[in-house]
Amino acid sequence: MNITIHSSFLPHLDAEASLAFYRDVLGFEVRLDVGYENMRWITVGPAGQPDTAIVLTPAGVGYDISDDDRQFLLALVAKGSYFGVNLATDDLDADFARIADAGADVVQEPIDQDYGVRDAAFRDPAGNLIRIQQNKKGA
Repeated sequence: MNITIHSSFLPHLDAEASLAFYRDVLGFEVRLDVGYENMRWITVGPAGQPDTAIVLTPAGVGYDISDDDRQFLLALVAKGSYFGVNLATDDLDADFARIADAGADVVQEPIDQDYGVRDAAFRDPAGNLIRIQQNKKGA
């Protein structure tokens, strides 16, 4: 069996702000940008990794979600307390400094965690928690 992760989904509240963040700040490629009526789905991913992607999707969209549930979900997204993704880099300190200098909402500066990783955290324009950890040497 050879199962891999192809794409993960993160909600956006503002497609243009999310696009600018993932493309211009994180340096991800835009793989697909699809609109329908007032909705927009944007697929982004790291250069050189065509089989791994994040789909930025309108929050609270769907026929099977009630208006109350939609409002609850939008409130969770806006607070930054629902969705997130973990990324990795070979140079956490340099990448963190570049991302912070671009105006990202910093949640945690780079630190060595008790559980063995060095990581940092910030929020994207929708409030999604983005953690970046240092790749282990020799891994």
